[in-house]
Amino acid sequence: MMCAAMSYAAVADNLVQAAAPRLDIAGISKYVYPANRTSDGGSPLYMPDGESYLVISDDGSKILSHLTADGKESGVVLDTSTTRENKVGGEIEGFSISPDGSKLLVWTDSEPVYRRSSKARYYIFEIKRNILRPLSKEKPKQQTPVFSPDSRMVAFVADNNIRIRKWDYDTEVEVTADGAHGKIINGIPDWTYEEEFSAVCSMAWAPDNSTLCYLKYDETEVPEYFLTLYQGACEPRDEYALYPGRYTYKYPVAGEKNSVVTLHSYDVDNRKTKDIKLPDSRIEYIPRIGFGGNDPDRLLAVTLNREQNRMEVYAVNPRSTVSKSILVEEARDAWLNPMTYEDIVLGENDMVLFSERSGWNHLYRYSYAGQMLGQITSGNFDVTEYYGMDAAGWIYYQAEPETGNPADALNRVVYRLNSKNHKKEALTPAQGWASAEFTPNKNYYTVNYSNALTPPVYTLYNGKGKQVRTIEDNASYAANYAGVPSKEFFTVNSAGNELNGYMIKPVGFDASRKYPVIMWQYSGPGSQEVYNRWHMDWDVYAATQGFVVICVDGRGTGGRGAAFRNSVYRNLGQLETVDQINVARYVTSLPFADSSAIGIAGWSFGGYETLMCATDDASPFAAAVAIAPVTSWRYYDTVYSERFMLTPQQNAAGYDAGAPLERASKLACPLLLMYGTADDNVHPENSLEFVSRLQQAGLECDMFVFPNMNHSINGCDARSVVYSRMINFFKRNLKR
Repeated sequence: MMCAAMSYAAVADNLVQAAAPRLDIAGISKYVYPANRTSDGGSPLYMPDGESYLVISDDGSKILSHLTADGKESGVVLDTSTTRENKVGGEIEGFSISPDGSKLLVWTDSEPVYRRSSKARYYIFEIKRNILRPLSKEKPKQQTPVFSPDSRMVAFVADNNIRIRKWDYDTEVEVTADGAHGKIINGIPDWTYEEEFSAVCSMAWAPDNSTLCYLKYDETEVPEYFLTLYQGACEPRDEYALYPGRYTYKYPVAGEKNSVVTLHSYDVDNRKTKDIKLPDSRIEYIPRIGFGGNDPDRLLAVTLNREQNRMEVYAVNPRSTVSKSILVEEARDAWLNPMTYEDIVLGENDMVLFSERSGWNHLYRYSYAGQMLGQITSGNFDVTEYYGMDAAGWIYYQAEPETGNPADALNRVVYRLNSKNHKKEALTPAQGWASAEFTPNKNYYTVNYSNALTPPVYTLYNGKGKQVRTIEDNASYAANYAGVPSKEFFTVNSAGNELNGYMIKPVGFDASRKYPVIMWQYSGPGSQEVYNRWHMDWDVYAATQGFVVICVDGRGTGGRGAAFRNSVYRNLGQLETVDQINVARYVTSLPFADSSAIGIAGWSFGGYETLMCATDDASPFAAAVAIAPVTSWRYYDTVYSERFMLTPQQNAAGYDAGAPLERASKLACPLLLMYGTADDNVHPENSLEFVSRLQQAGLECDMFVFPNMNHSINGCDARSVVYSRMINFFKRNLKR
C-alpha cells in the first residue's frame, strides 16, 4: 500500500506540473515596460537664459552644466562631495531651478504618495557660494516646494501644513497649523484633485513675493476607504508577514461628499492669513489658482460646478479679499473639456485658454478684464497643446493636420503662427507625431518626432527654426526591434461613423491562413490609442506568437472634435460597446481572420469596456481579458464618474445600464480578470463584486492577482507577467 500510494502521488504531482505552464516572461520582457522605453536624451532642465542646461551625472553624485548649442559639458554645478555646510544623504534623484537661476532644489530618498505626488528629502543649494542646506530643519520630508519669484523663499508642505523657508535669514515659518491626516490638507490637493484634475500643488506666490495664496481641502466628511496590505514578494513588507496591514485614505465615490475647498491668502511680512470667499454657491471645485501678469493684486481662481459643465474665473485681490467674476465658459449637453480649466496660460498682459465652443478645441486670447481679444486658431481640427509665444510674436502649438479628415487624427504637427500677420508654418511633417519642448525664453526648442515605423528622434532648433543638432536618434534602440511586425492603419464604419484603427499582423503572415484575433482598446472619453507614432508593447510580441492584433478608437475618444467625443454623455459604455462589436463583425469579414477566435482585452476603462462587450447580448467574443476594470461607475470617484454621467441620483438609469456588474449573468465567453490588491484608483472591489455576481449566476472566470500593486501594476517585471498571462489565456481559449 505504501508503494502504491507513493506511486500515485508521483503521478499526481506530474499531472499538476503539466497543467501549470510557466509564463514566457523572458520572451515578452523586451517588448513591455520598462524595457520598451526609448531614450529622451537625458531630460535636461534649462537655465533661465536658455543658453545652458543642467543634468544629473550617471552616478547621481553631481549636477553638470552643458551648453545648449553643442551639448558639451561646461562645468560642475553641484558636487555632493564638496558642498559646504551639509551633504546630500544619498544619490541625487532630481532637482529644480530657481526663477533667477541662482539656486537649486535638490531631492533624494523620495517616496510616492499618489499617482503624481511624492515626498522626499529636499535641499536648497546656492550655486555661487556652494552652500547646501536642508529645506526644513524640523520636517524630515516635504512635498511640492515652490520658489518665490525672487528665489529667496520656498513654500512647501509637510504633514498637511504649509511652511516657508527663508534663505536670507536661514529661518522657517509655519503658515498653517490645522493640517491633519484625513481631515485638513493645506497647499496640496486631495486624492481626487490629483487624480482627476492633474494637480500636485495648490499654492501660488504673488509676483512681488508679498503674498502666498493657497487652497485648503477639508476632507473630514469624505467617506474613508481602506486597502489591505500583505508581505508580498516584490519589495516585501515584512511587517505584514503574519498579519495584514491597512492603507486608509479618503475617496469619494460617485454621488458622495467631496472635500470642501476654500481659498486663502497669507501675508509674508505680518504673517496674517485671510479667508477669501467666492460668491457663487454653485462652486464645487477650484482646480487651478495663479497670479495673472505681474499684478500682486490679481489672483485668478478657476472654479467649476459639480456637473463640470460650467467654468467661472474670478479675479481676486488677496489683500482686500474682494473678488470679481471675469469669465464664464459653459458646455451644453456635455462636459467641459478639462483642457479648458486645467491649461489656462497666464501671460504678462493677457491669458490664453482652450475652448470647444466651435465644436473643435481651439485657442482664444482674453484680457484680464475678461474681454475676448481674439480667436488664435480655427478650423475643423483640434489643437492639443499650447507652447506659448516668443519675443518676436510667434505663437507655438501642437495640432492635428488642418484638414478635418478623420484619418488625420492619427497625426500631430507642431505649428507656429505669427500674431502680427497671421502667417502660419508647420515645423514638423504632416504625417507622424511631433511635440516640442522650449527653453524659458524660447530661444531654442527640441522637437520629439516619431511615426509608426520610426522611434523618437529628438532634434534641437534655434528660435529661428534652424536645426542645430540631433540630441537623440534612438538608433541602437531601433536596432533592437529590427524586423518586428508593424502597424497597418485602416478605417471601419460603425453606425455611420468612420473609426480609425490599426492592425498588427503575425510574423510570416500568410493571407491564405486563418488567424486568431485579439482586439485591444481603451475607449475612455477623450482618449486615443490609434496614432501614427512609435509604439512598442505587448501587442507586437503577440503578433510574433501568431495573433492578429487590432485596435479601434470608437465614439467618445479624442482627436475627432467635441460632437464625436460628447456622444457618450450620460451613457458611458453604450455606444462604445456598439462600436467594438461592429469592429468584431468587420473582423469576421477579413479572409485571414478566424471568426470563431476573436478575443477582446483592455486595462482600466479598457477593462471596463471589455466587460461591457463580453456581457452584451450580441457579443461575438470567444474570450476576454479585463485588467483593473471598473465594474460600476457607482464604485468610482466623483470627479471622473460625474463628469460624464452626472451623479447616480441624477442618472440612475445611465449608471445601471453602463455597469457590467448588472449584466454579469450574461457573460458568454471565458474571462480572465487581473488587478493589483493595492489599487487606490480602481479598487479591487470592482473585480470582487463582479466575481460575486458570476458566482450567483452559476458562472466562473479565471483570476490573477498582484499583491500590494497599484493600478499600474509595475515593479519586479510585473508588466511581463500581466501580458504573458493574458497571451497564454488567449492561446488556450482562442484555440491556438
